[in-house]
Amino acid sequence: MSEPLLRAEQIARSFGRHKILRGVTLAVAPGTLVGIVGENGAGKSTLLRILAGELRPQHGTITRSGALGYCPQAALLNETLTVNQHLAYFGAAYNLTSLSYAESLIASLGYQRYRTMPVGALSGGTKQKVNLTLALMHQPDVLLLDEPYQGFDWETYLHFWELAEELRSQGRAVLVISHLLFDQQRFDALYQLENGQLTQLPVDHTDSQREMRGV
Repeated sequence: MSEPLLRAEQIARSFGRHKILRGVTLAVAPGTLVGIVGENGAGKSTLLRILAGELRPQHGTITRSGALGYCPQAALLNETLTVNQHLAYFGAAYNLTSLSYAESLIASLGYQRYRTMPVGALSGGTKQKVNLTLALMHQPDVLLLDEPYQGFDWETYLHFWELAEELRSQGRAVLVISHLLFDQQRFDALYQLENGQLTQLPVDHTDSQREMRGV
């Protein structure tokens, strides 16, 4: 069994007297797609910010191996810069010698015609595509996604899952959080965040097996 690329042990976090996370423990192994579902306000984004290193837990430990990709729910984009300018700046920050993988992501997500437009002129769904591209363009080992397909049309939604399955097949650890998780059979493991704790949910892979067999 491979060692997890991401491990959280007994993570706790409060804001004032409000306890958001109460001893969350989680492990994501290479080549796995893990989902966390929970109601709005359950602490999902807080947990993801802690896993990404953006917020410190008040108790517990986080262990990560390899490069990290983080796609927050609110796209952290400069409204005055074009898509191409974002690619150039992030490519320099990641020390990339080529943007070929970013180019393939843009083609897969279908927003090539917007590359020279300022981000502020894009729709919410297209901004989310840019957000996802920037999180993925350096081909991270661990990918943390907060409501990643919010605002996507159906075709792009399906392309997202194709991409997620490709990343899993490459041995990457992918964690998706959402208040609603459709296509739950796509996940290797699924958890619910409620009352500050994670509970593992059953995953029925029957539909996925039927698709593989062409039934």
